[in-house]
Amino acid sequence: MHVFVRTAAVLALLLVGGTSAAAQQKFAYINSQTLLQQAPGRAEAEAQFQRELQTYQTEVKRMGDSLKAMVATYEKDQLVMSPAAKEQKQKEIAAKEQEYQQRTAELERTAAAREDELTRPILENIRKAIEAVRTEEGYSFIFDVAANGGVVAADKNLEVTSMVLAKLRSTTSASPAANPAGGPVAKPAGVSSSPTKNPPSTP
Repeated sequence: MHVFVRTAAVLALLLVGGTSAAAQQKFAYINSQTLLQQAPGRAEAEAQFQRELQTYQTEVKRMGDSLKAMVATYEKDQLVMSPAAKEQKQKEIAAKEQEYQQRTAELERTAAAREDELTRPILENIRKAIEAVRTEEGYSFIFDVAANGGVVAADKNLEVTSMVLAKLRSTTSASPAANPAGGPVAKPAGVSSSPTKNPPSTP
C-alpha cells in the first residue's frame, strides 16, 4: 500500500503438506511483487492510507513551524533579555521541543499501525489464494522468486502467479477492498510485505 513503499518483500516460502518421496512432489513458484501490485483492493487501501497520512504530516508540520517560530523569536530577542528571562524562555523551548518529538514519534507509530491494518486483509487474501492453488493443483511446495535469497533460476512453466492472481480476484471480488474503518486484523502467516508510503517524518 505505500505506493503503500515500505518494502514489497515476502511470502518467502509456503510450505504445507507434501508426499514423503521427493520424486512424487510437485513444485511451483509465484512472484509476490506481482501479486501485491495487482491484488484487488490495493489501490483503494493505498488511497485511504495517503489521505490519513496527509493528516499526520499536516499536524507534524504545524508543530514544527510553531517550534521554529519560537526559536527564531528567542534568537532575535535574547540580546535584550535578562538572564532570568533567557533561562525561562530556554525552558519553554526545551519543553516545546520535547512535546514535538513525542508527538512526532506517536504519529509515526499510529501511521505504521494503520498501514499494517490496511495491508493485512490484502496479504491474508493472497495467502489464502496461494494455499487454494497449492491444494487444488496438488503442489507440495510453492516458492516465491521475489523473496530475498529466493529462487535464482526456474522453468517458467512452473510459475503459477497468474493462476493465484485469478483465484485471488475470483474470491475477493465481492469482498471489501481493504479495511478502511475497521479494527485490527490477525496477522497472516507467510506474507509480510507492506505496499504503503512512509509515516510522517520530522521536518
